Amino acid sequence: MTIKKVAVIGAGTMGSGIAGQVANAGIEVWLLDLPGEDNPNALAERGLERLRETEGLMSADYEKYIHLGNTRDNFAELADCDWVAEAVVERLDIKKTLYKQLDEVCHDRALISSNTSSIPIKLLVEDMPTSFRERFAITHFFNPVRFMPLLELVRGEDTADEVMQELGEFCDQQLGKGVIDCRDTPGFLGNRVGCFAIQCALHAANDMGLSPTQADAIFGRPMGIPKTGVFGLYDLIGIDLMSDVAQSLVNTLPESDAFQREAGKLPLMVEMIANGQTGNKSGQGFYRDAENGREVIDLATGNYAKAERLSIALADKAEKEGVIHLLQDDGLYGQFAWRVLSRTLSYAASLIPEVGEDPLGVDDAMKLGYNWIKGPFALIDEIGVDYFIERLQADGMDVPPFLAEASGSSFYRVDNGVLQVRKFGGGWQPIQRPQGVMRFNEKRRTLTPNNTCEVASWFDLEGVALVEFHSKANALDADSMAILADALDHVDRDGMRGLIVHNDAQHFSCGVNLQAVRRFFEAEDMPGLDQFLAHFQQTVHRMASADFPVVCAPVGMSLGGGFEVVLHSKQVICHANSTMGLVESGVGVIPGGGGCKETLYRWVEKLGCADDISEASWKAFMNLGYGRTCSSPVLAREQAMLRDNDRYLSNRDRLLPAALDAITAVENDDSQQLNFDRPELALPGEPVFEAMCEWLDKAHAAGKLTPHNVVVATELARIVTGGEIAPGTTASEQDFYDAERRAFLTLAGTDATRERITSMLDTGTTVQN
Repeated sequence: MTIKKVAVIGAGTMGSGIAGQVANAGIEVWLLDLPGEDNPNALAERGLERLRETEGLMSADYEKYIHLGNTRDNFAELADCDWVAEAVVERLDIKKTLYKQLDEVCHDRALISSNTSSIPIKLLVEDMPTSFRERFAITHFFNPVRFMPLLELVRGEDTADEVMQELGEFCDQQLGKGVIDCRDTPGFLGNRVGCFAIQCALHAANDMGLSPTQADAIFGRPMGIPKTGVFGLYDLIGIDLMSDVAQSLVNTLPESDAFQREAGKLPLMVEMIANGQTGNKSGQGFYRDAENGREVIDLATGNYAKAERLSIALADKAEKEGVIHLLQDDGLYGQFAWRVLSRTLSYAASLIPEVGEDPLGVDDAMKLGYNWIKGPFALIDEIGVDYFIERLQADGMDVPPFLAEASGSSFYRVDNGVLQVRKFGGGWQPIQRPQGVMRFNEKRRTLTPNNTCEVASWFDLEGVALVEFHSKANALDADSMAILADALDHVDRDGMRGLIVHNDAQHFSCGVNLQAVRRFFEAEDMPGLDQFLAHFQQTVHRMASADFPVVCAPVGMSLGGGFEVVLHSKQVICHANSTMGLVESGVGVIPGGGGCKETLYRWVEKLGCADDISEASWKAFMNLGYGRTCSSPVLAREQAMLRDNDRYLSNRDRLLPAALDAITAVENDDSQQLNFDRPELALPGEPVFEAMCEWLDKAHAAGKLTPHNVVVATELARIVTGGEIAPGTTASEQDFYDAERRAFLTLAGTDATRERITSMLDTGTTVQN
C-alpha cells in the first residue's frame, strides 16, 4: 500500500511536528485536536503556528499540504487515510477511547500508530480486535521532528510484518528517519540510555561539587556529546519536562534497575520548577541571559553569577584525541568523566539482550536521537574493552555478561572488508543497512585513505575519489584544500570515475578556519593570506571546470568557505535540512573563495538578465551583505544558491549512494551534471555602485548598520558592480576572483575586522544569520 493521505491526532509539539514532516514529504495530512469553544480548530491552528515558529516546514509553501480540523467536525476525514498517527496526552484511557473510534472510521488496511514512549503497546491495544492489533505499532519520533533523525518503531505481539515494513520504509524514505526496530521495553532504546546518561551526569556534578559550566565542559564535546552538556540540555528540553520523562521511566522500570538510583531530582530542581525556572522556554533555568551576558546558577545556593567561558586543556585534548585522555586523568574532571561513563556504558551493556541481541540498535539510537558521535559500545571499543573491564573490577563494579563476552576483543570489527557487530552469546554478523543507505563513518572503517592529514582525507570508493573534511566544525584551511586538490589530481591523472565531497558529521563545513586567518594577520603575512586565497580559488575552480563528474553531498551547515566548495560542484545532492549561505560579512570580511563571483553569476542565470545585470547585482549585494542563509534547499533554490540540477533527499544516510549513482549516470549517458558557463559580464558600473553606497549611508544613518558594516558592504558593492567604472565595462571570471582577494586582504588589514575575528575566537561566537 502506498501512503497517500495521513492524519495526526493531537496538535501539540510532537503531533504538529509529525504533521509538518509529512507535509515536507509533499503528502496530504490532516492535523486534528479537540474542538475549542469559540474557535473549533484553535488547537490545530496553534500547532501550525508552532511549526512556523520552529522552522518545522522547509518553506511556507508546504503549509498547503496541511489541513486543520478537530475531532468533532472532521473525524470523517480519517475514513480514507492510509496512516493515522496518534500523539495525544499520555493517558491510557484517552488513547483506548480514541482507538475504538478509529476502528469504526478507518478503512481496514489503514495503519495506526502511537507516538507514546511510556505506555507498553500491549496495554494500548489489549481491548482491541485482532484486525486492529495487526495494523498497530508505536512510531516514536524525537523532538524537533524535522531535525531529529531517530524513529523508534515498536511492534506488538500481533503486529503484521507488512505493517512494520510499510511504516519503516515510509518513515525512512519519505520522512527521512533512521528507523530502528525496537522491542516493547520501557523507554525503548534512546530514552532508556540517554536519560540514564543525563541523570548520571546531573548527580555526579552535584555530588562532586562541579558547577554547571564545568560539568557541561566535560559532559559534552570531549565525550563526543553535543556541547549543550547536561545542564544545557535540561534547559533546552525543559527542566519540568525532562523530570517528567525521568519519572515515567521510574514508574515503568523494576526497582532493581540501575536507573532507579540515578533518577531523582536535585533538591534545587524542585524549587526551580515551583518558581517557574524551567529552562529556555521560561527564560531561566540552570542558565539565563542577563544584561551583562550569560549567567549560571550556583547549585548550592540557587543564586546566579556570570558564566565564565572555561578553557580546560584536558577537555580540548580529549575532544581532539579521544575520551581516553579524560579517563586517564586523576583530577576532578577525570573522576567526573569516569563516574559518568563507567555507569552509563556498563548500563548500556547490561541491557543486552533485553532490548536486542546486538549493540547496533543502542548505538544508533544514541547517535540519531541524542547526537552522540559514537554510541556506548563504539565508545567502549575506543576506550578499550579490557581497560574498561579492569577499571570496573578495580572499583568493585559489576561487569555485565555481554561486556564480559567481549573481553580480549571488541563489539565491532572489520573482517574481509566487511564491518561486523558482535552478537549476544557469541558470534558476529555483518551490519546490514536498508538498500540505498550508506553511512560513511561505517564505510570508512573498511577503507584506507589514499591521502590524509589532521583535517581532511580522500579515499577510493568504488573508483570514485571521496573527499572528507574532519576538522573541528570541518573548518577549512590550507591542508584541507591540499587534500581536495590532490584528489582532483588523481581523478584527472588516474582516470578515476569522478569526485564526491561528503562527510556525515553534524555539519559539512562551517567555513574557513578563522584561527588560520588570525595567524596570517597577526604575523602581518598578507602575501601568505593572498596565496591561501588564491589556492582556494584555484582548487574550487578546478571542481567547476573538471572534465569528470563532481558531486557535493552536504549535510547540516555549509557556510562561508564550506559553501564556496558546494557552489563550485557540478551537482549538489544535499540533505533536506541543509543550511547554506555566505556569512563572511558577519566576520568583517567578504567571501574570498569565489562566493561573490558565483552568487552574481547565479542571479544572472536565474533572472535571465545577461544584457543588463543591475538587478542581479542588487540581489547578490543584498544576499552577501546580510550574510543570508537558507535553512532548507527549497529556500536555497529561491535565493539562487542551488541550480536546477541540484536536488535533496530527506534521509541523510541516502546521500552517499545517491552521489555514487550520479557518477554512474554520467557513465550511462544520463548525466545530471551541469557545467559552469561563466562568460564575461558587462558590469553596471558607477551608477549602480553609487546607488548602493547611498543605500548604505541611509541604513547607517538610521542606525541599522555600523560604520564597519558599511566598509564591508562597500567592498561587496564594488565587486558586484565594478565600482567606479563606466557602465558596460566587462569583467571575466578571473577578474572577479582577483577582486575578491583584493577586498578580503583590504578588510583583513583593518583593525575592526581583526578585533571582530579575535573576539569571536576568544568567546566561541559563531556566525549564522
